[in-house]
Amino acid sequence: MKKALVVFSGGQDSTTCLGWAKNRFDYVETITFDYGQKHRVEIAQAQKIAEILHVKNTVLSLDAFSQLNDSALIDATQDISAHHKTHTNLPASFVPNRNAIFFTLAHAFAQKQGIEHLVIGVNQTDYSGYPDCREPFVKALELALNLGSEANITFHYPLMHLTKAQTFELSEVEGVLDLVIDESHTCYNGVHMHKHAWGYGCGECPACVLRKQGFEAFCKGR
Repeated sequence: MKKALVVFSGGQDSTTCLGWAKNRFDYVETITFDYGQKHRVEIAQAQKIAEILHVKNTVLSLDAFSQLNDSALIDATQDISAHHKTHTNLPASFVPNRNAIFFTLAHAFAQKQGIEHLVIGVNQTDYSGYPDCREPFVKALELALNLGSEANITFHYPLMHLTKAQTFELSEVEGVLDLVIDESHTCYNGVHMHKHAWGYGCGECPACVLRKQGFEAFCKGR
């Protein structure tokens, strides 16, 4: 039996990846991280989407990020649309080493569950400028984690070279487009009460703008 673990935030990208995984593996479960993010609604949406798709969802709590407090995703006093206060060349929403920690813990959890495939929604085409979303980083971490644990877990990143419009297209192909629009949460400000054609969100933060532009391009190309 081919088993996969999806790193699942409950956002557009990870929901698309969950649909992708369910169409390719015999057994799929998800893992979600509670790291003190101010857009905590994504945790509730992740659990809801997992239930709708009948997959087990495990939520891991990470208190260390709140202690580091070096991102506008965690510190509500920072402007989400500004530059990062430490890494000034990156967006304020960048959380240093977040993906390295997430993927390391997911890799460990996969070992515990006897799962040999890890699916992640990273993307280096239409993205927020995070260096830990790039393919060389993911490949290096995959190699390091497998070497360090004598494991053979394969990382899959089906969105890596897709635009946001193409991600919407893939979600349609995989049968989860309606779920992406109706339930997934991307907004950095945690707004899940304002419904737009492309989904819920404030419509103004970088994540909402990127998602909106992607949806408009997706609709235009149909």
